[in-house]
Formats: sequence, C-alpha cells, structure tokens
Amino acid sequence: MPRLFGTDGVRGLANGEIITADLALGLAQAAAVVLTRGRHADLVREEGRRPRAVIARDPRVSGEFISAAVAAGLASSGIDVLDAGVIPTPAAAFLVADIDADFGVMVSASHNPAPDNGIKFFALGGVKLPDEVEDRIEAALGQPKLAPTGAGVGRIRRFADAEDRYLLHLLGTLDVRLDGLKVVIDAAHGAAAGVSPQVFADAGAQVTVIGADPDGLNINDGVGSTHLGKLQAAVRLTGADLGIAHDGDADRCLAVDADGQVIDGDRIMAILAVSLKRRGLLAHDTLAVTTMSNLGLRVAMAEHGIHLVETGVGDRYVLEAMAEHGLTLGGEQSGHIIFSDHATTGDGILTGLQLAAEMARTGKTIAELGSVMTVYPQVLENVRGVDHHGLHDDEVIAAAVRGHSEALGDDGRVLLRPSGTEPLVRVMVEARDAAQAQRVADELVGIVRERLALS
Repeated sequence: MPRLFGTDGVRGLANGEIITADLALGLAQAAAVVLTRGRHADLVREEGRRPRAVIARDPRVSGEFISAAVAAGLASSGIDVLDAGVIPTPAAAFLVADIDADFGVMVSASHNPAPDNGIKFFALGGVKLPDEVEDRIEAALGQPKLAPTGAGVGRIRRFADAEDRYLLHLLGTLDVRLDGLKVVIDAAHGAAAGVSPQVFADAGAQVTVIGADPDGLNINDGVGSTHLGKLQAAVRLTGADLGIAHDGDADRCLAVDADGQVIDGDRIMAILAVSLKRRGLLAHDTLAVTTMSNLGLRVAMAEHGIHLVETGVGDRYVLEAMAEHGLTLGGEQSGHIIFSDHATTGDGILTGLQLAAEMARTGKTIAELGSVMTVYPQVLENVRGVDHHGLHDDEVIAAAVRGHSEALGDDGRVLLRPSGTEPLVRVMVEARDAAQAQRVADELVGIVRERLALS
C-alpha cells in the first residue's frame, strides 16, 4: 500500500477516495495518541491541564467540514482545540510555537485547485513532522484511540486573536518602514487575503489588492503565484514598485518588478542572501537550496562568497538541512523561502515584507536588486509513461547525462529525477544558450523514452 503522507501532509480530492471526513477524524485521533505521548502525562502532573492543539484552514469550501472533523477527533481524544479559522499555513505554525501548543493541524491544499484539500501537522514548536512520526500516525489509524469521558473530554474554542498575534509577529521582523513604497498584493483568493494587505499597509506601504475575495471555490483560480498575469498587469497599470504573489495558503511568494518581469524564488533568495550577508546576519555565509535551483543562483552566490547546501526537492528537506547546519536562510525556486530566525516553515508574507524592506533599506528597485543574479535558460520536460524506478540503473542514460554534463562544463547543468508520485521522469537542462539547453533536453527525453518505456 502506498504511503498516505506525501512530501507535505496528506493531500487529494476532498470528499474523494482519500480526503474524507472519516479520514480527518481518524488522523486527528491518531495524532492525539502519537503527538502527546509522554508530554500529556507531564502536563497533567505539573500543570493540571489537557494538551492543546491549534487548528486552521485556508478558505476552500471543503475546509469547513474537514476542520470540523479534525476538531471533533481531537476533542474526543482529550485535546483542547483552539480554532484559528482561515489563516496562512505559516501563521498556524507560528501560533503553535507562540502559545506552546502541543501540536497544530493545517487544512489546506496550498497551490492546488479548489476541489483538492489536505491535512498537515506541526509538532511542538511549530515544526513539520519527520517522516518517521508521520508513519507512526499512519500506523495508529487502525489502533485503539484515546477515549476520555466527563471532564477529560477536550474543549473547542475560537482562537480569537490568532490573526493579530501573527500580524504583530510579522511587523516585528522589520527594521525599516515601507513608507512611500507602492505594492500590489495578489492573495490568490486564499488565506493571505486578510493578513498580507493589512501588514504591508501597517508597515507604511501604499497597497493595491487583487485576488482577495475568497468564496471557497475560487482559490488559486487564475490568480496567485501559479498565475502571475493579473499581477503583472496590475503592477503596470498602477505604476507600482513591487508586486507580491502568494499561493492559496500563503507559504509561497513570487515577485514582479515595475515592468511586470517575474522575480522567482531563486532571485528572491539571491537578493535576500546578499542582504543578510552584508548585514552580518547570514549564518555561516551559507544558503540552503534544492537541486532544482537555477545554475545562475549558484554562480551569483559564489561571486558573493556565499556557500550553498543542496537538498532534495521539497521545503521540508530544506528545513532539515537548515537545522542540521544551523542556517538562517533557505528555500526553493517555487517561492518557499524560509527565515529560521523568524519562522519554522516557508512564509510568503514574511518573504514579501523582507523583499520590500531591502528596497526601502537600499533605495534600489526590485529590478536593480534582482540583477545580482543572471537566470540561466532552463528547460524542464516531464517524460510520462516510463518506468521511473529504473532511471538510476540504466547505464545508457547515465552515459548520456555524463557526456552532456562534460560538454556543458561550468556553463550548464543536467539533472534527471524520477517522480515520487507517478510514472514519469523529470529532465532538467540549463545552459547559457536557450537553444542548446532545448537540444540537450530533447535528446535526453528521447533516450529516456526509448530505454524506460513501459511495456
């Protein structure tokens, strides 16, 4: 049976085969067993209180019944529930740490369309769960549940000041005001709709807002970090200095300059890493990135004396590397940027604020700041219908990759990666010349199809 948890919680079609009210209830009950074991007894003995959990969701309509099922599962297991309602994923993580809750639950499918939903957990301190703990929760699904009665049953209460706590936290990360800066915020009709425009305005920016009318069905629909066209048009129309795009749960941030040009996660990291190093705040002068980060980022960081730690794809792996090496900054090309001094997970609103702060601090435009890095042409092809498990065992493919890598030298890069969820291989080629990158990618795609074709 395939593993229930993916790279970012459990995700699928809401009310479909996986994400159901029954599963939400069962996962909550299983998490209550796994995530409070040991600590529960200490709290009862020392403080005389039940364990506490924070739950939150993005505004998609299915989140209403899923979060209700999660709350029921937790309360029936003797957990006091603080329901924060619709807030960003990083806000939920922050609140778990802020009130010293035992754990947290976020109901969201991030950048996925509205029919999907997901359930992810945060452990004590607001950190993501390691694989082995997720496996223990999955294993506990079929085991006896906690079933207190009377005064042992948990209570469900509204977390009334959840958004205010998070907003004040975000403002506290700034060392400059944003007065005079014109910003367009695209909230993806998602969880950022309330907080992001407010915090930018409170910091002094002149804010125009799009994608901030969630109705439960329009999340990520033609707006947000996966659909930048409307933000680009709005920035040009209003003469803004900066455009910020979030995804549905606001753990991502992509940016747009005054001319509507996209500043992706790699360029955002380049800007912020150079800024932090200049101010003596980049731990070990090192940035954590994934294998998919553009070669141009690697070149730019080397030019500025910044080292890189490379991880697999997924912000959880970036987080693990940052913790292992004691780093303050890391992230992904997709816009998951992590500031370990201020957050335990990717935070799109925090990232946007720090970009704007660097503009205010230096007096430079976002285009000028982004010029610190030259983006190398990158071609990414998905080769479907192949035996992706056999990729690393095929000597012909390996020889082709070695040959192209040697030919590109320091001016390019080749990466072949099997998908972890479906039968496909991802072929990524970077080169100084776009046509060359495409030629190499086309050749490798052909070899992969020939060698790994499913019978």
